[in-house]
Amino acid sequence: MDSDIGSQVVRRLATLRAARQPHENTWQECYDYSHPIRGSGFMGHIYDAETSKRKRAELLDATSTDSCRILASSIMGGLTPANSIWFELDSGDESEEEKRWLGASAKTLWENIHASNFDAVGFECMLDLVDAGWFCMYVEEDEENGGLNFQLWHISGVFVAASKKGGLIDTVYRPYTLTVEQCVNEFGLDNVSDAVRNNYTEQKYDEKVELVHAIYPRKISVSNARLAKNLPFASVTVECKSKKPLRESGYHEFPCVVPRWMLIPNSDYAVGPMFDALPDVKELNEINRLELASLDIALGGMWIAEDDGVLNPKSIKLGARKVIVANSVNSMKELKSSADFNVGFTKKEQLQASIRKILMSDQLQPQDGPAMTATEVHVRVGLIRQLLGPVYGRMQAEYLQVLITRCFGLAYRAGVFGRAPDSLVNRSFTIKYVSPLARAQKLEDVTAIERLYANAGAIAAANGDASIFDNLDDDEAIRLVSDALGSPAKVMRTKEDVSRLREAKKEAQEEAQQAAQTQALTQEAGSAAIKSMAA
Repeated sequence: MDSDIGSQVVRRLATLRAARQPHENTWQECYDYSHPIRGSGFMGHIYDAETSKRKRAELLDATSTDSCRILASSIMGGLTPANSIWFELDSGDESEEEKRWLGASAKTLWENIHASNFDAVGFECMLDLVDAGWFCMYVEEDEENGGLNFQLWHISGVFVAASKKGGLIDTVYRPYTLTVEQCVNEFGLDNVSDAVRNNYTEQKYDEKVELVHAIYPRKISVSNARLAKNLPFASVTVECKSKKPLRESGYHEFPCVVPRWMLIPNSDYAVGPMFDALPDVKELNEINRLELASLDIALGGMWIAEDDGVLNPKSIKLGARKVIVANSVNSMKELKSSADFNVGFTKKEQLQASIRKILMSDQLQPQDGPAMTATEVHVRVGLIRQLLGPVYGRMQAEYLQVLITRCFGLAYRAGVFGRAPDSLVNRSFTIKYVSPLARAQKLEDVTAIERLYANAGAIAAANGDASIFDNLDDDEAIRLVSDALGSPAKVMRTKEDVSRLREAKKEAQEEAQQAAQTQALTQEAGSAAIKSMAA
């Protein structure tokens, strides 16, 4: 193992720390005003249970927490629903055999993803996306139970970079801590540093060892490599103090999924919608604090007392069945508060509505009331598409594409899909997303086709001539509508089946016409014979 790798990794980690440091306070505040318990680790601040409880108590209004949770749930349900297949595999111009294999593989992969811990981890990832604007999900094979395993690496302990300007995140450095005993058990006594080995020999098993796991693209790699050191992405674990490399391996695909909501200029990091709502959330929290202070005065009262030599204001305790000794009844009087709670209530409602609007929870959560009509559902879906459409575009490139590529690679090498047709060997495939949100984006095509046919019908009725429909391809229109609505593929016949069906109908129609003509000729000949016999 290259002895310089350890020094390079530790040096790069210091650089990445410095690049991320200016953004940490912003992420910390976003967490403190939404999900305080998830904000541990930034700037060296580690929250224990007591600290998290105190931070949560300082958040005097739950509007931001509830709205962030609704938005996270909506994105999760719109991108990766557990109750329906949300992606397909397509290699372009496939044969029937290739389509069957790709379709079966997509379904098997979807089942394996949701049979794992993806749904639980994915929701927490969406919370980080909404609160801080990005997350880091690590995808690996579950070596103990088989299948896939997903881990959320909290962003407080993750440092990222892109090897290409404006490109996807493809470099992740993750510092973490093990005990001496854990370090030896994982890497072996011969591979650790002398200091760790000595601590282990002296039975100082619980001493802490600082490590860093670095994942980055190799400048030189071998296609379909068998050796881990030749794979496209390097994986190096280094002991920080001694700078000793403990393990060097690699990945076929980038194992981390790091999508971002809205990029910070001149940075590889991002902020989320909570960043936009933060000023209103802070103001709402302050109004609630003032309201509680005014409420205390309104309930307990505010008094003025004169130190007249008999009454000592510092020792007075108000309460039921208490006697206050004073020189005069005027020595102590109640002061009326000038606080106007109606102003506070109005401002709170305005801020709560603003927070829900920024975090889109006012439109994304189910509306109370009677069942919506088809038109109302269509309008609501269109609104959700407008709200989440721009976000979905980035999520498709930085989240879904990377996720499916990694999961497919792991499953394919594990033999989950069975043998692929020889014609698909060395052919690339693309991922087609059929999630509810992806289908919602296609509904504009359905609306446009419906309007086109309605306008064509109006023109045909006005002119009394239906020839205008010759401009429209009915077969292609119905296929586009079926695809946009997400209809099951089984309900649509293939073009070949449609051609055969129409040919069969045409032949049957011709045979019927011939039979009718033959019958007519027979009847005509019979009539002629009867007439000749009568003559």
